[in-house]
Amino acid sequence: MRSYDLTPLYRTTIGFDRMFDLLDNLGKSEATGYPPYNIERVDEDRYRITLAVAGFSEKDIDIELHENTLKVVGARPDADEQRNYLHQGIAGRSFERRFQLADHVKVDSASLANGLLNIDLRREIPEAKKPKKIEINSAGAKIEVLKPSNAA
Repeated sequence: MRSYDLTPLYRTTIGFDRMFDLLDNLGKSEATGYPPYNIERVDEDRYRITLAVAGFSEKDIDIELHENTLKVVGARPDADEQRNYLHQGIAGRSFERRFQLADHVKVDSASLANGLLNIDLRREIPEAKKPKKIEINSAGAKIEVLKPSNAA
């Protein structure tokens, strides 16, 4: 894997720290692939994260959104009973997954069914950030300038 030095960019840019931190951490993501997950684009402004969490119940899973980081933690209580497995292919270990969300992406809902945890996300762009149509005045049109009132 290639490693890029972003130090020159830090010297010439201001306010992009979060983006550079994301780029630095791209190659340092979780070493394990557990639990497996999908990220799906449902439509233009809706997304779904699906995690395969077989054996976990709602009380074993905690979903937390802090700033733009979505954290999903699965903690299973230690089983008191000792089992004698001939083969153990179903992982039941605790996990933690983090997802970086873009600005204006909100969590709509979360549901657990058939061993799949679905987290629905929606991008909501505020009115102030949406594009606005600017009308062009014709050459002969008079532009009215509002003057502040001198009410004292």
